[in-house]
Amino acid sequence: MEEFSTRQNKISRLIQKELADYFQKESRNYFRGKIISVTIVRVTRDLGIARIYLSIFPNDGSGEILDQIVLMSRQIRGTLGKRVGKQLRIIPELEFYIDDSLDYIKNINNLLNK
Repeated sequence: MEEFSTRQNKISRLIQKELADYFQKESRNYFRGKIISVTIVRVTRDLGIARIYLSIFPNDGSGEILDQIVLMSRQIRGTLGKRVGKQLRIIPELEFYIDDSLDYIKNINNLLNK
């Protein structure tokens, strides 16, 4: 298990908070009203890359939504830069992934209840 520094954790929380706010405000305009939650943000040791895990509800069509978010990642990074530019000198590159841990838990529950 990788150890994260205090700085990495602070930056992760800051990015998570700002992106959660962004997706809450923009989901109606860009993402067909889907609810997008930022579940985890992990920043690399050099602070150059932020891996963002998203939970999309309802999850039908979540692959297309993720593709759309990936296409918009430069725009999202620019918006993030405007919001946190005073706190961060360099805005990390953003990598987006689907967080399927809830589906995994649901599947395990279904298997246990059979």
